[in-house]
Parts: sequence; structure tokens; C-alpha cells
Amino acid sequence: MDSNAVKTYLLELQELIVDRLEQVDGKKFIRDKWTRATGSGGIGKGEGISCIIEEGNVLERGGVAFSHVQGDKMPASATAHRPELAGCSWEAMGVSLVMHPRNPYAPTSHANVRMFMAHKPDGDKVFWFGGGMDLTPYYGFEEDAVHFHQICKNSLDPFGDDLHAKYKKWCDEYFYLKHRNEQRGVGGIFFDDLNAPGFEASFAIQQSVGDHYLSAYVPLLEKRMNTPYGERERDFQLYRRGRYVEFNLVVDRGTIFGLQSNGRTESILLSMPPLVKWRYDWQPEAGTPEAELYDTFLKPRDWV
Repeated sequence: MDSNAVKTYLLELQELIVDRLEQVDGKKFIRDKWTRATGSGGIGKGEGISCIIEEGNVLERGGVAFSHVQGDKMPASATAHRPELAGCSWEAMGVSLVMHPRNPYAPTSHANVRMFMAHKPDGDKVFWFGGGMDLTPYYGFEEDAVHFHQICKNSLDPFGDDLHAKYKKWCDEYFYLKHRNEQRGVGGIFFDDLNAPGFEASFAIQQSVGDHYLSAYVPLLEKRMNTPYGERERDFQLYRRGRYVEFNLVVDRGTIFGLQSNGRTESILLSMPPLVKWRYDWQPEAGTPEAELYDTFLKPRDWV
């Protein structure tokens, strides 16, 4: 169980993704390196690199964050399903990213790959991997959803015929706003608590998911980023971004874990869109492209 190999991979993945998105945008990400020697709420020390772009040519806001944190007592969110690990020391590392394009026809995307390891008093280690990627369009295009899901499937096919269907369903169930009775987007793949195949096999699945993100998302971004749009499309984009904020603050396990464990707030909330709107009891007009998003794309379906 070599956590150093995982850390090396994650740092290389972060730089690869940032470099490619800089090529698309034409503007550089800010690379904010941080360290913390001591902390509270269970965290002893941590380090990371938060790469952020704001007011870019294509990306209104985007972030790719690496973090490696360690603590002497696991936070409540991490032991909710594993009470036997309460009180154990731990370490967590991962890369998490969100891209919010300016153009309403270009979808938002999210991806995350992470590893958690608990250290028992007897010296035994308990690990699990998690991650995935998902797509949140504001205006739906069937060919975009098919492309994204096909790449997700390609990332998992080498590890078993059943994985894609399982992780696709998990994604649909996870990225769901119960208080709205809505999907967040068109889904993708999501997995957590992965350790049954063993450390090396679980790590290989995580690597494949991370390695496929750019080929899943960048072609869609490049296809849609220059589509003409007006005030109506921009207004709807900002309204739908509100759902993104609601999910991250109310549902997302990573956000909740980070805040509960007294993590670095700026990095935890890196995923937030820069501009958002809310309206009281608003519904799209029937027959419009906005209504089509709800009727066709915000419903789980087999895209591939």
C-alpha cells in the first residue's frame, strides 16, 4: 500500500489537466501552493496546490485542486458508515476539479479522484478509493451526452463488464437533489469506498478514470465555447448554477468532510460558480429549449 505512488500520480494528473485547459482558454491558471503545520478538528497537517482560473477567455471560473491532509482523529462524516474506525489516525489525498465556462451552451464539468487511508492502533491500514466525473449542461445536446458517457464507459471497460452500469447508476443516484426532485445534470460515473479488488487494482481503476477526463470533456468545451448566445441563455445558465451551489453545500460528501475536518475553506469552495441567480417558484415555458433540459436531459437514461 504505497500512498506515495498515489500522491505522485495525483500531482501529475493535476498538472496535465491544468496545462490542457490553459491551451483551450489562452489564460494561465494561478497556482496557489499551501501548507499547514498544525490544525484543529482532527487535522494535524496538510499541503496542497489549488490551481484557479477566473475571468478567463473561455472559463469564467475553473479550479483544479490537489490536497493531502492528515489527522489524528477521523471526522464524523468519514466514520458514518465505518464506526469501527472512529478515533483512528488518517490521511486523505485527491484531485478535485470543476469547470464553469462562460458560454451557456458549454457544459459545466466536475471530476474527482481520491484515496483515504485509516491507520489502526495495531498498525493495520484500511484504505479506499473514490472518484468519478459528471457533466452539467444548461442546454442539452444528445451527441454531447453520448460522447461523455462513452468515454466514461471506456475508462471502466478494462476492469469488468459490470462496472460502468454500476458506477453510472451510482452517479445518477448521488448527483440528485432530493429537495428539488431533480438530477444535477446528465450524470457520468461515480464510485466510493473501493477496496475489494485490492490496493493495486483499485488504484488502477482510479487512474483510468482520472486519465479519461480530458478526452471526455475538452472536445465538448471546444465545440460549444464559441456558440452565439444572448441575455436569455445567460440568465438561464445563472439560474441553473444555483442548483450546483445547493448540491455542493447540502449534499456533497467531499465538501461536508472538508468543512467538518476544518479543512482549507478557499480550496474546499473552489468549485463554486462566480455568478448565480435564484428565483422563487420559477418554471420554464413549455416547448422551449430550457424546458427540454428538464424534460429530456435531467432524467436518468442509458446514453450508451
